[in-house]
Amino acid sequence: MAREDSRETRWQLRTAERRMLLVVGDLLAAIISTIAALALWSRFDYLTLSEEFVRARAGWFVLLPVVWILLLINSYDVRRAASWPETVRNVITAAMVGTMLYLGIYFFRSAPGSLPRRGPFYFLIFTVALTLIWRFIYVRIFTGPAFMRRVLFVGAGSSGIAMLNIIQNLNPSPFYVVGMIDDDQSKHGLEFEGVKVLGDSSEMEHIIQDENVSDIIVAILGSMNGEMFQALLDAQERWVEIIRMPVLYEELLGRVPIQHLESDWLLRSFVDEVRTSSLYLIAKRLLDIFASLVGILLLAIMFPWISLAILIESGRPILFTQTRLGQGGKSYELVKFRTMVQDAEADGEAQWAQEGDPRMTRVGRILRRMHLDEFPQFINVLKGDMSMVGPRPERPELVAELEKQIPFYRARLLVKPGIGGWAQVNYGKGSSVEGSAEKLEFDLYYIKHRSFFLDIWIIIRSIGSALGFRGV
Repeated sequence: MAREDSRETRWQLRTAERRMLLVVGDLLAAIISTIAALALWSRFDYLTLSEEFVRARAGWFVLLPVVWILLLINSYDVRRAASWPETVRNVITAAMVGTMLYLGIYFFRSAPGSLPRRGPFYFLIFTVALTLIWRFIYVRIFTGPAFMRRVLFVGAGSSGIAMLNIIQNLNPSPFYVVGMIDDDQSKHGLEFEGVKVLGDSSEMEHIIQDENVSDIIVAILGSMNGEMFQALLDAQERWVEIIRMPVLYEELLGRVPIQHLESDWLLRSFVDEVRTSSLYLIAKRLLDIFASLVGILLLAIMFPWISLAILIESGRPILFTQTRLGQGGKSYELVKFRTMVQDAEADGEAQWAQEGDPRMTRVGRILRRMHLDEFPQFINVLKGDMSMVGPRPERPELVAELEKQIPFYRARLLVKPGIGGWAQVNYGKGSSVEGSAEKLEFDLYYIKHRSFFLDIWIIIRSIGSALGFRGV
């Protein structure tokens, strides 16, 4: 069948496949750089590259490719990776952070000067150059039309138009949209976001063949008539991939479309689908205890210096406590370093913290930028009020306001709040109702898909954000 033949020659890549392609390319660039650096280092300094040389002086070089991938962890957002300026910024930032970390180890280890200088320098030069070459190839070739999936929208209602708007505004677009179909005859021939409604379900087969459609996005959230359902089954038998609009929304943006969900979505997602195992909860708690102990140790080291800086600029108190809502709506006292002036809310009214907030002190800006103000919260984690990963805790007054205006808002209280979270690494802090709604979409995505590996991924990305000084 013609449809099956076209499928065999299609090169379109999914989001997960693009991400894996990026990781594999970066890893190969780093491995080649490691070999080249060892060869150059041994050639100019030791005249020969031998097994004894590697074992005695450079055995730890095998870790460099893995370290490089970790430093690039924030660059594996497929949409950002398609931007050349963003790619250059991420690679240069990773190189700078890696250099600072190595210099810190080099100068502060017990035997100063015992680590090599030229070998790591050669690696850095090679890996930056090869990574940029590989990423340039990716941007120029793998984001081109030949690798784009050709999609047909089913449903030209509000949810379909909203999803179409999102796709059209992604740069570059992850799909080529061939058109829309809808059984509402009044919409035929109309254009939405520059995409034409081509017909109804009876014409789906011909459109698929004529336009070489690879995917169908179903944006019908209500009931579906029998003809449309049968047309979708026929399309699936012809190897066309069917994906529902909420699922695609989650895949593309890493968040849940709260404004385009059916009324029973909460029950289906968090009762039927999300049943966390006891093993995951035990592993998560053990991770929390271990990480909080490490964090408290770091806090003890930094506490005198941070305290002195706060005292000199704005006096007491050094620490700041505030009531927040935890799992199940249970309140607790969150502990942070004070970053704002005394009596920042003199009128007693809860206020949003804004970027560039005039209430923030100069020391406070630095602490927030480097996420150092969060370190006392490791005490909350050790006590069990919080977790390392979860939605950011909010104040009771703000929760009461937001749950009146945002659908499903209280669902974020199904899990423990966290120091870091999916919303923080992807969005930041919501400083308005609109921002909180978007942040909630990330929080609900995390709650729905949470796992031990996702927690580890979020922790790694949080560390990368902190080291890259990309805090809010």
